Amino acid sequence: MELQEIEAMLQVASRKDKHSDARTDEAAIMITRLMTPLGPMLAGASNQGVCLLEFMDRKMLETQLRRIGRYFQAQLKTGASRYFHLLDIQLQEYFSGTRQTFSIPLDTPGTEFQTSAWAALQTIPYGETRSYEDQALAIGRPTAIRAVARANGDNRISIVIPCHRVIGKDGSLTGYGGKIWRKQRLLQLESTDHMQGNLFPPERVGQ
Repeated sequence: MELQEIEAMLQVASRKDKHSDARTDEAAIMITRLMTPLGPMLAGASNQGVCLLEFMDRKMLETQLRRIGRYFQAQLKTGASRYFHLLDIQLQEYFSGTRQTFSIPLDTPGTEFQTSAWAALQTIPYGETRSYEDQALAIGRPTAIRAVARANGDNRISIVIPCHRVIGKDGSLTGYGGKIWRKQRLLQLESTDHMQGNLFPPERVGQ
């Protein structure tokens, strides 16, 4: 997807958002494209940190863009952010097998339940998985398994907030907005890079 197509997507999302015309550029959310070995991703950043990182073929992407505009009461526009270069570097390191945790600042508004679910995701160690039941227990809501799954689906920052590390209780690779095959590749990367070499040769990272 080229820059013009991204701008067209933002315009469509803006037209479907009834309140977008009332927002100014003063607190604009900057949007850019980052290339990864699993396909291009759309990244967004506020003044406080990264607020979006989604694979560009995700079906809910337009919905997520509208939500971000409403959460931040800001226009979305393509352009540079001081966070994008660091995010790109850390993603390249992750895919090359040399980074296991991210230190990029994040900006993740949501409900109290969502933010607790997303915080629990960030405690799952690299190379490990948890079930939705495990995650519900971790936030003190053992019966809220379906709500946890919904909160994970609403996670707007893929990979960095690792919802791909949550699987079914039976070990199945259940729903993932970035598509199941990517979830499988991410888990393979995290479980094998230290033993067999990473799945993505250095020359492919960032292309």
